[in-house]
Amino acid sequence: MSEDAAAIAAFGYELGILKRIRRAGWWHAGVRDPESVAEHSLRVAQLAAILAAEEGADPGRAALLAIWHDSQETRTGDLPHTVGEYLTRPEPRRITADQTEKLPGRSRGMVRDAVDEYESRRSLEALCAKDADKLEMLLQAVEYRDVGVRRVDGWIDSARQGLRTAVGRRIAEAAVTLSPLTWRDR
Repeated sequence: MSEDAAAIAAFGYELGILKRIRRAGWWHAGVRDPESVAEHSLRVAQLAAILAAEEGADPGRAALLAIWHDSQETRTGDLPHTVGEYLTRPEPRRITADQTEKLPGRSRGMVRDAVDEYESRRSLEALCAKDADKLEMLLQAVEYRDVGVRRVDGWIDSARQGLRTAVGRRIAEAAVTLSPLTWRDR
């Protein structure tokens, strides 16, 4: 067995943990079984591609950045914003460097570059990926509210305030007025 193949397989197992890590902040609102980080990340990537297409950026690049935006949570878990007062925010680039240390050079560089670009917000694709993260949270909050979870307005307000792209702001404005089942009526 090659060392490169073993390193990639081991990292694949680590990434699988994201399917089991729940988005912890929703427990504060009373959600018993919130979505996993992996479920969240899939919709973030999908939304990032759409936002990028509408903003004139590269949809594939935006989706790639979004796929990696929470991958560090295999090492930290999902930390709700309330820990900020008590803990220093883990540095995503440092965690990613540790996670990818044994990967082959091209794979290691690709993951590290994606995380760095996302964290630095130096490109339109990174802004679209970050807005997609906010929009996904907003959509999830509206979905939870629709099934009876109360106290989600803070998540909705926070998401709306964090949006930077014009398209993201327009989508958020529409999303808060629509039923999560609107898609069925089309």
